Amino acid sequence: MTPAPAVVAEALYARDACSQALGIEVVAVAENSCVARLAVRSDMCNGFGIAHGGITFLLADTAMAFASNADNEVALASSAEIDWLAPVQDGDVVTATAERRWSNGRSTVWDIAITNASGESVAIVRGRTRKVGRPVIQ
Repeated sequence: MTPAPAVVAEALYARDACSQALGIEVVAVAENSCVARLAVRSDMCNGFGIAHGGITFLLADTAMAFASNADNEVALASSAEIDWLAPVQDGDVVTATAERRWSNGRSTVWDIAITNASGESVAIVRGRTRKVGRPVIQ
């Protein structure tokens, strides 16, 4: 029997030192989606005093990772692109919502919307994952 997406996410998060260190919270996960949230700290900001673009991208990648692995089959990112729409400020809480757009069973295309605490879009990401044929948890 396949474990529930929440069980898979909990096991994956326990091994995800990066998400833990940054304080990323997996808010909700399902087989076709994930919502992840991050409170931006000053040590995540660049020389202009706004969140480094890599932080926004990392949050999107994390949401995609938890969504794509929710069915307990390891899926790894194969590519992604981001459009930054607005700056993210120190202290902002940003939310990434990953949703499956297409899949042929092994390869999947994901759209990830990133919003700030006011619900304004700050970035849009399109990512791709590929299943590698082994379970996330036994």
